[in-house]
Amino acid sequence: MLDLLPELKNWLAEGRDVAVATVVSVGGSAPRGPGATLAVDRAGTVIGSVSGGCVEGAVHDLGAQALETGQTVLERFGHSDEDAFAVGLTCGGVLDVMVTPVLADTPVRALLCSALEMVAKGEPVAMVRVVEGPTVHLGATLLVHGDGSTEGGLGIHEDLDRTAAAQALAALDAGRTGTVELSPDGSHCPEGLTLLVESSTPAPRMIVFGAVDFAAALVRVGKFLGYHVTVCDARPVFTTPARFPEADEVVVAWPHRYLRGTRTDSRTVVCVLTHDAKFDVPLLDVALRLPVAFVGAMGSRRTHTDRNRRLREVGLSEEELARLRSPIGLDLGGRTPEETALSIAAEIVATRRGGTGLPLTGSGTPIHHRATVPALSHRSPGGREPSTGVADLPSRAASPPPPPTTRRGRPSPSPTRPERPASTTGEHSTVVAGTCRPGSS
Repeated sequence: MLDLLPELKNWLAEGRDVAVATVVSVGGSAPRGPGATLAVDRAGTVIGSVSGGCVEGAVHDLGAQALETGQTVLERFGHSDEDAFAVGLTCGGVLDVMVTPVLADTPVRALLCSALEMVAKGEPVAMVRVVEGPTVHLGATLLVHGDGSTEGGLGIHEDLDRTAAAQALAALDAGRTGTVELSPDGSHCPEGLTLLVESSTPAPRMIVFGAVDFAAALVRVGKFLGYHVTVCDARPVFTTPARFPEADEVVVAWPHRYLRGTRTDSRTVVCVLTHDAKFDVPLLDVALRLPVAFVGAMGSRRTHTDRNRRLREVGLSEEELARLRSPIGLDLGGRTPEETALSIAAEIVATRRGGTGLPLTGSGTPIHHRATVPALSHRSPGGREPSTGVADLPSRAASPPPPPTTRRGRPSPSPTRPERPASTTGEHSTVVAGTCRPGSS
């Protein structure tokens, strides 16, 4: 529900009662992933989306029902190919949606207001909610700050709160939203308790080196994709805010010195557009040794060959060189700066999401990819090293799933939930790792 800022924040500030519907899990081909949110108020006004239109009407009705009863509900929507009157996903997927009433003077409202305030300030925060388990605890919420401090609680077991906080910190590190299956005592053995971890972190960084026309176009595309964009070049005459008005930062500095001293993380994208050896080589010598998400460099194939030779001479290994995307971008046949920027952005998205870059027409590949998901770990607030368990997408492997239903428990044409792929590179996949031990050990 953290993706509805600022509209939801304004609604709560106005004192409105709202029901918030959140995608908990998906199977098969579903248009939106875990964490996608729709909210409805008592007047029937809607913000957000959970399915791109397939089941929005039914979810709207569930929201109105939750506002009347004050009860959190979990609903499954299956595909509706064989029944034109069923409410479901025509794409053939399965969608689990939790609807939570956020009423005045309730704990969940105070926690949500606190979370949205932190998101507005650009501070990292994660919400952990019970989405499968004892009915009395459905929707129970734990808010986890970036420094490990917490608000609220799941109300089941102290060790569970500690383990859940550790998993939330891991999700914040990776910038992911997903589920984790635990035992009520906080151990990492799936025993019928599933938590949804929604993380909100500051926007990932895109650092564009080279104050050229292509950079100006890439800044615009980067902002459109939600990046915090920095332009850096050593030449002050070209590196001005007037030339890059949409950039968040315009920095005059030697590129390799700036990159060595600035903040980067596993989501950072580095685009080198200078195609000048005196800038490129020392810069890439730094960039290819950093654990960033993407490093790409502009230049002809001849430039690429010469640049790789120089990078080997300064000591980069073949493994490090293999991380370099050069020439940067997918082959779209583009020529203008805008077309080139689109080509670069397409490669960044394909790399981030695990796409092939090939046309979908006739490919037979999944439409909605999930990039490879490594198991996550993070220190717990008490300094313990928990085993891992947060993944991009949920699993229900711990017990036989109930039949998927459309709205109001009506059976969908598919009698069982689609089997989850075994690998982490399929259309929707999960990683559940770690040993069975209490979170307090």
